[in-house]
Amino acid sequence: MPKDTVAFIGLGMMGMPMARCLARAGYPLLLRDMDEGRTNALCTELGARPLESDSAGEAGALITMLPNSDIVEEVLMAQGWADRLPQGATIIDMSSSVPTRSRTLAAALAEKGLGYLDAPVSGGVKKAEEGALAILVGGAPDLMERWQSLLGAMGGSTLHIGEAGAGHAAKALNNYVSACGLMATVEALHVAERFGIAPEAMTKVLNASSGRTNTSENKVAQFMLNGTFASGFSLKLMDKDLSIAAELARDLSYPMQLGEHGIALWHRIAEGVDVGADHTEMYALMAQEG
Repeated sequence: MPKDTVAFIGLGMMGMPMARCLARAGYPLLLRDMDEGRTNALCTELGARPLESDSAGEAGALITMLPNSDIVEEVLMAQGWADRLPQGATIIDMSSSVPTRSRTLAAALAEKGLGYLDAPVSGGVKKAEEGALAILVGGAPDLMERWQSLLGAMGGSTLHIGEAGAGHAAKALNNYVSACGLMATVEALHVAERFGIAPEAMTKVLNASSGRTNTSENKVAQFMLNGTFASGFSLKLMDKDLSIAAELARDLSYPMQLGEHGIALWHRIAEGVDVGADHTEMYALMAQEG
């Protein structure tokens, strides 16, 4: 059975390998990025076509992998890409968007006869290249089922979280826990070193004990202690997700007492770093705090 044609907008560090995964799975692709040269190069590589006004009507799904809700809404609504899709098509927003705005967008698209899933990802560039991302999906269960194979071409696990916006909420909250866990791990390593315990030894303690975290297992030795800081996920992107988590808590009138301190620290450090700084550089940056 022929696969649906998929439009894909946003061919950055994550979008490009995700599009490659879809091409490997046999999906016909229509590609678009603000960098026309990048669009054309990837179209040539994958045997895809550029997404144009006259080809958008072929798409059964349109994936957005863009920086934030402002740009997603600009592309879909102001630039009119949602209006160029055929009735019954599904928009799948895989960006890190604001959950409350995602719900509003889903309602607006429904009025146009379009389906909507929010499907943000976790795993970074390496997992995107492997087609092994964790994909967190919000939206109607029947739409999730319809596009399960499409999402599975990019993800090692695909979890349906709840109604529209739930995926974006879960992504932001997951990264809040990840960031605070990273900061706690880094602080423990720095305190241990001042006491005379080598960071390598303290990392082994954490990984053999109840203090084990994703950071201690997958980031300390691999990217922090060797100074490579190359996990593939930027410090500023984590900062953006922390802002989304904090905004969600405020909207729901929940005081994140621990989160307020951790998020404020991350914000303050993020202000002074280059846009390309990896989030694992927190190991070096927090050492300067002491």
